[in-house]
Amino acid sequence: MEELKRSVYIETTIPSVLTARPGRDIGALYRQAVTRDFWDNERHKYDLYISEYVVEECEKGDKDAAKRRLELIEGIPHLPIGKEVNDLAEEYFKYLKIPSRAKTDCFHLAVSVICKMDFLMSWNLTHLGSVYFSKVCEFNATLGFEKTPNLFDPDALMRAARRGNI
Repeated sequence: MEELKRSVYIETTIPSVLTARPGRDIGALYRQAVTRDFWDNERHKYDLYISEYVVEECEKGDKDAAKRRLELIEGIPHLPIGKEVNDLAEEYFKYLKIPSRAKTDCFHLAVSVICKMDFLMSWNLTHLGSVYFSKVCEFNATLGFEKTPNLFDPDALMRAARRGNI
């Protein structure tokens, strides 16, 4: 019997890091290497998903970079976006009081919650990081959501999987 794969919502920073030119500092190089390792060796262990929000963000910026990002995510199933997702994203935005330039992060989060993803994968730990994310978990409980996806960057997901913690 085939084991069910866990679901992962891929937020825009993942294709952005994967397709970026080599970083100029050790942190950027590290993120690129780890993300490449996940993409090349681990992603087949999961069911990956994106949303139209990821596509829209991948289309922005330098045309060549946008093309690389869009090619990378081609074929990854899109999760549905509807009123429920939009309403929840707006609630997150009001609740978390994050800067308006980061509002799309609320939409990524809402998609992953409404579509009951196991994991939300992102390198954006500024507005989706532990302080905000713990608030989201508490908020979701008050709204009656049974679960909130676990937030991981590729390195943390691979380490947790190796340790058997997921």
